[in-house]
Amino acid sequence: MEPLTILDNQQNQQFQIFLEDEMAYLEYRIKEGDLYLMHTEVPDKLGGKGIASALAAHAFNYARANHMNIKAYCPFVVSWLKKHPEQKDIVIPPPPKS
Repeated sequence: MEPLTILDNQQNQQFQIFLEDEMAYLEYRIKEGDLYLMHTEVPDKLGGKGIASALAAHAFNYARANHMNIKAYCPFVVSWLKKHPEQKDIVIPPPPKS
């Protein structure tokens, strides 16, 4: 498979991949200088190609390049982090349970 081109659609606050007439995206928010990862969406047609992982990796690279920390709300990104513990140094931990 050819390298994926990931676009930063700042107006819609999404990292996007267009492939096979479909769009996959990772929705984000930027708040107080931190990157909040909200939701990943990959059409069924594009599933199993590593696209969601590529979006997650891109988000972490973007955060590092822009000196941001990450708060992961997206369940996919949370599970991706378990496979990539080296990325956890910029993750904002959840608040302690009371």
